[in-house]
Amino acid sequence: MAEPTALPVDELTPLEATIELARLAEEIARHDRAYYQSDAPAISDADYDALRRRNAAIEARFPDLVRADSPSRRVGAVPAEGFGKVRHARPMLSLDNAFSDEDVAEFVARIRRFLGFDETRAVELVAEPKIDGLSISLRYEHGRFVQGATRGDGAEGEDVTANLRTLKDLPQQLSGSVPDVLEIRGEVYMLRADFLSMNETRRNDGEKTLFANPRNAAAGSLRQLDPKITAGRPLSLFCYALGETSESIAETHWDFLARLRAWGFKVNDRVRLCQGVEDALAFYHAIGDERALLPYDIDGVVYKVNRFDWQNRLGQVSRSPRWATAHKFPAEQVSTILREIGISVGRTGALTPFAILEPVTVGGVTVGRATLHNEDEILRKDFREGDTVIIQRAGDVIPQVVAVVEAKRPAEARPFEPKETCPVCGSHAVKPEGEAIRRCTGGLTCDAQRVERLIHFASRNAFDIEGLGEKNVDFLFRSGRIQSPADIFRLEERENQTLLPLRGQPGWGAKSTQKLFEAIRARRVISLERFIYGLGIRQVGAATARLLAHHYRSLDAWRNAMAAAAEDREGEAWRQLTAIDQIGPAVAGDIADFFLEEHNRQALDDLIGQLQRVEDFVPSARTDSPVAGKTVVFTGSLQTLSRDEAKARAQELGAKVAGSVSAKTDYVIAGADAGSKLAKARELEIRILTEEDWLALIGG
Repeated sequence: MAEPTALPVDELTPLEATIELARLAEEIARHDRAYYQSDAPAISDADYDALRRRNAAIEARFPDLVRADSPSRRVGAVPAEGFGKVRHARPMLSLDNAFSDEDVAEFVARIRRFLGFDETRAVELVAEPKIDGLSISLRYEHGRFVQGATRGDGAEGEDVTANLRTLKDLPQQLSGSVPDVLEIRGEVYMLRADFLSMNETRRNDGEKTLFANPRNAAAGSLRQLDPKITAGRPLSLFCYALGETSESIAETHWDFLARLRAWGFKVNDRVRLCQGVEDALAFYHAIGDERALLPYDIDGVVYKVNRFDWQNRLGQVSRSPRWATAHKFPAEQVSTILREIGISVGRTGALTPFAILEPVTVGGVTVGRATLHNEDEILRKDFREGDTVIIQRAGDVIPQVVAVVEAKRPAEARPFEPKETCPVCGSHAVKPEGEAIRRCTGGLTCDAQRVERLIHFASRNAFDIEGLGEKNVDFLFRSGRIQSPADIFRLEERENQTLLPLRGQPGWGAKSTQKLFEAIRARRVISLERFIYGLGIRQVGAATARLLAHHYRSLDAWRNAMAAAAEDREGEAWRQLTAIDQIGPAVAGDIADFFLEEHNRQALDDLIGQLQRVEDFVPSARTDSPVAGKTVVFTGSLQTLSRDEAKARAQELGAKVAGSVSAKTDYVIAGADAGSKLAKARELEIRILTEEDWLALIGG
């Protein structure tokens, strides 16, 4: 299998982003287990930080592709066996990222658009230094601290109550007026001076492993199974967010922080209330200049909408709130030699070029590879083997090559020539007109694509088979044990029939083999959205798979509809598919193309035959609302709500939002200047509601 590389975030296509997020999820999860569960880190903390930053940057650009097992939805690994599990009453979300002043301005512009405000409407922001530590949740009942948990995977964390009780900054009992239930969220961190002193002590005591930086030191210290060890570590705590609460605390985030201080929580004294974008950016640049003088590490500034009622209206996307963002500090740039231009092959056949560099240190990390975007970008910037190039890290694990130093170009350097054959299987590689990516035409005859598809199938957002990461899938494929997704479910049966059992292979023992088989058996029952995503259909990410599952509800209904849409791209099934909000003709076309291929239909039948059940989709949104399960279409200009807010609210109430009117539409909500959709609704005798009618129906 070709070694994976990473394109720059701003050049990724949705397909490449899906592949990269799968790789990052697996790699970060592996390092989390090594560090947090085994206390044996395999990479430097800077390398680990870069992995997480790249994942966050891709997710910021492609929120629809966020994986269920996304590293941004957890801190560290899933709860270790030594810790109890805590289910968060409200998910602990990650933040989208901003990397420029323009990104911040667009963040505020999106807020205005979503809420339906014009450009003159002021949006107050609270700006907070982004502490580089470990996110935690603190639960108080009747003012008494009763439970503390790590973020975990965002939905479920580790019970570290005993360890948190050892922190000097954590109040055990709150005085004054306190809600019966109060959940406060914050960051456990370590001061630089304390970090250096602790490492010096470890060195003097003969410890072989020193902590790489204050963040990992804080995380590792809090997650000790013995609270006495945590008590001996110099941990600090800042609190900054509200989780579950039994009653309203404040009308604004700024007032909430004041309540925190009054209760005895430590709040960062550098927090500022900003009257708009210019004020927030002034704070960002000022604290950036003072960054090295602060006693703790920060990697940016977090901006939050101040008003809680606006936060509630804005809500969240799949992984992050719409009302907050993290403005990261700029990337560092250095120069080095581009030794070779390599090519990797992804599961969709995409040929992605990358640079093999003379190793150089940038941002505290020694790197030897960098993305080269795509072949058009290589030709445009004229990157050549032997060139001296400028690279930077902007949230990427593999830095970007941003420019060439032409004055240092060797005389023998030759222009790059695109590869017209696949480096793995030798098949012809084509570059469709209008696309930036060249693709191998070998399909499933190309080993790189077959292995990558199997890795995708077993990944956490798909079938989530523990033990089938990149390395193990590659081994099982190369040894002939699995060639298709269905083969994974035949693996245990074949194990009992072979003279060369898996449990006797290097790296495999009886225990690890049995755990793999147990994990596979557990996935014979799978949800519809995971099943759809696991098929690896081009442009069908996790969010699109969920949309399809939400709309069609059962495997049979979805499969029959897709087959019908593939056969007739002017028929009713095609119209219903393209009418689903956020699914246009391009995505629908890729789904239809998948079902037109005989080998895909055969693989689908084979897989279904190995499963016990594909569960029908059950919406997580409310099912008791008057519009639950109804298909609604919004048209025209709404006065009370923005279009985005109206759609989000409808989905929260369990409705299916479509982009066009059909016979299956239940309601058309018509605003001012409604056009063809309103006419179509009248023609089909669909129930038409005014905006006021709609608000009355859903209860405001």
